[in-house]
Amino acid sequence: MNRINQLFASNPRNLLSVYFCAGCPTLDGTADVIRTLEKHGVNMIEIGIPFSDPMADGVVIQEAATRALQNGMSLSLLFEQLHNIRRDGVQIPLLLMGYLNPIMQFGFERFCEACVQCGIDGVIIPDLPFRDYINDYKPLADRYDLRVIMLITPETSEERVHEIDNHTDGFIYMVSSAATTGAQQSFGEQKLAYFERIEALELRNPRMIGFGISNRETFEAACAHASGAIIGSKFVSLLNAANGNAEKATEQLKTSITTNNYYQ
Repeated sequence: MNRINQLFASNPRNLLSVYFCAGCPTLDGTADVIRTLEKHGVNMIEIGIPFSDPMADGVVIQEAATRALQNGMSLSLLFEQLHNIRRDGVQIPLLLMGYLNPIMQFGFERFCEACVQCGIDGVIIPDLPFRDYINDYKPLADRYDLRVIMLITPETSEERVHEIDNHTDGFIYMVSSAATTGAQQSFGEQKLAYFERIEALELRNPRMIGFGISNRETFEAACAHASGAIIGSKFVSLLNAANGNAEKATEQLKTSITTNNYYQ
């Protein structure tokens, strides 16, 4: 069974997934960040593929991608850095998150092959149109047992939500708002109503809520209405402030979201 499916089957609530951009703040820190996050109990990791035009991302992740590219990060180098990550003992699900352009330039089947060789379990491609996914990408991804995770937003129709649920596997990435990524202090009534509306659909796939998760309040709100939360900009900021010290950044992240009932 794919590690993503194993995770949700064995531990379906209060999950924490953390995103960071490969190559930022240091070119060679990818494996260390992954190992440190797992050591501290993070349940799943999304490794960002830097791109020059990350249209779904806010300032923090845009700047991280720019810095990573300036440092010399590329998709080929990232696969080199991940080559031994499973031999290093990392067991939790790993996903690559990036935009379609560099993946297409790399070649999608070659990309899938490299993912399998590194032990990558899934991919998130925010600008991959759903119809193109069904027609052109899903057959190859299925052949390599890769989960292609699709995103929904408050503007996604109920019909499309069900269509995504019926044709994907792993989990559904619930974007908390139609805005770009970035930390928020709390979720308003409108966003909570959106969480409740999707929860009431009783979808087949588990859901993870991302965009804006940065503190106890937003983390608890996500966990109350889905299987857990995805934190990106907050951790990227902490990692940058710590000059790439993954141990320090992860400890600070835990402090910012930990309660007696969540993520221990």
